Amino acid sequence: MAKRNLSTVTEFILVVFTDHPELAVPLFLVFLSFYLVTFLGNGGMIILIQVDAQLHTPVYFFLSHLAFLDACCASVITPQILATLATDKTVISYGCRAVQFSFFTICAGTECYLLSVMAYDRFVAISNPLHCNMTMTPGTCRVFLASAFICGVSGAILHTTCTFTLSFCCDNQINFFFCDLPPLLKLACSDTANIEIVIIFFGNFVILANASVILISYLLIIKTILKVKSSGGRAKTFSTCASHITAVALFFGALIFMYLQSGSGKSLEEDKVVSVFYTVVIPMLNPLVYSLRNKEVKSAFKKVVEKAKLSVGWSV
Repeated sequence: MAKRNLSTVTEFILVVFTDHPELAVPLFLVFLSFYLVTFLGNGGMIILIQVDAQLHTPVYFFLSHLAFLDACCASVITPQILATLATDKTVISYGCRAVQFSFFTICAGTECYLLSVMAYDRFVAISNPLHCNMTMTPGTCRVFLASAFICGVSGAILHTTCTFTLSFCCDNQINFFFCDLPPLLKLACSDTANIEIVIIFFGNFVILANASVILISYLLIIKTILKVKSSGGRAKTFSTCASHITAVALFFGALIFMYLQSGSGKSLEEDKVVSVFYTVVIPMLNPLVYSLRNKEVKSAFKKVVEKAKLSVGWSV
């Protein structure tokens, strides 16, 4: 009853380094470099897919939107981290916090669904390559993409509504890089039990449902690959999935550690590291993973570079 009489919080204060302020400047430079690599890498991937006709296939259609989501996720979170590191603390209004949280959950949720769609696309391409273009038509791809965004937005509305129906009183300092869900739940002065049950149940459902789609898709892919007689052919076929498997392992591994182990006694420092990993590091790594392990992307990049050299040479 006493907590209800406290003044309602209208703004949050992000305070990251209360014990080690000397780390602020080096980490600012690290995060700034991460953001530049993320923005250039994902932006370059989108442009490359648009300009090269050989990449106008379903897998690269979905990959271009994955790059878009990664760039958006980094742009929602990283500037806030940089501002907090530059000024030692950042004041963010309640409304801005709600907007930032909703956009972040839209990006993260949609990416979760999109990765499962990409797994299904890999299954169709490997199990029935001759009819892949008839199955994954442009219209079908757009329907899958729209469904992923609709599910992502629906999840974001649920998470944002549940989180911001809580009462935040008096204590408004968050020792975190940004206003993520776990520190907000710890800061709330109202009972969070029912809200946590809803969020955890929905989070478990989304993660496990998409993970199941991905797992089933790859089990069927493995079944198809085992029918290939030559070991070289099996390795070559499975190598087309290597980039996607890496992206899935990174993304879902971080989500499971962060959100499905809320009662396992994780420390605040562990939450910080994992949250930075899936909001800053993974969006930076995805374009590198898909370019370094993909011959078609590297070939398209070389052609673009050669055209640029010819254009420069012709103008000179």
